[in-house]
Amino acid sequence: MELFNTSQNDQDPPLTAPVHEEKKFLDGPRSRAKEFSFSFKILIEFIRGFRVFHFAGPCIAVFGSARVKPGSTYYEMARKMGAGIANIGFTVMTGGGPGIMEAANRGAKEAHGRSVGCNIRLPKEQAPNEWMDRHFNCRYFFVRKVLMFKYSYGFVIMPGGIGTLDEFSEALTLIQTHKILNFPVVLMSKGYWEPLMPLFHKMIDAYMLEPEIMKYILLTDSVDEALDHLQKFAVAKYQVKHHQAFQPIPLLGEPGPQ
Repeated sequence: MELFNTSQNDQDPPLTAPVHEEKKFLDGPRSRAKEFSFSFKILIEFIRGFRVFHFAGPCIAVFGSARVKPGSTYYEMARKMGAGIANIGFTVMTGGGPGIMEAANRGAKEAHGRSVGCNIRLPKEQAPNEWMDRHFNCRYFFVRKVLMFKYSYGFVIMPGGIGTLDEFSEALTLIQTHKILNFPVVLMSKGYWEPLMPLFHKMIDAYMLEPEIMKYILLTDSVDEALDHLQKFAVAKYQVKHHQAFQPIPLLGEPGPQ
């Protein structure tokens, strides 16, 4: 049974649509009319995103670089991770693009699991991949980030760049400030992420980071170990709570199970 009808994806503007509106918004105060108009566009984007992901089920978000090529070590690791997440009953959510995101979505689909993406419109690197049941094209980065964290109950951080570091830091910030429950965070690839560990311990020694947050972070090269960590802190603790089934409302054009 398919969770989503891919023909029901919302019709988004082309990815070549202007992407400078967010830049103008972040450039300081503007007229009240412009600020109100922009706020309304943000509200509409959130509502459209809610429609897409409301029936996705509890997700695990996989973050990582768009630049990783198919067949590479990191790509295949993310592919296996996507399959493993699907097999423990979660929907795989990614940023919807190529590289690591494509690999995780692909692994979920090949394992006959659920696969969704929250894509971002960029001039390059971010065309939606083909391995998603359903996706949403965001215009604004901050809307995309909120949607991905809203529907995710664990976070897998694959090798990536500044964007991936931002997403990793956001997860830890939300956990430390108790804005979200203490969901698991997995750093995949010891060789890539190991340099962060001394910095974290230095933060703890300087009382800049709460020591207990480290129990939710796993640094590993093993997909099986990562899945055990997700099982411990996501499945056992939260899955029962999120078994409640929301019913789609056909009049609103909401997609549901087929």
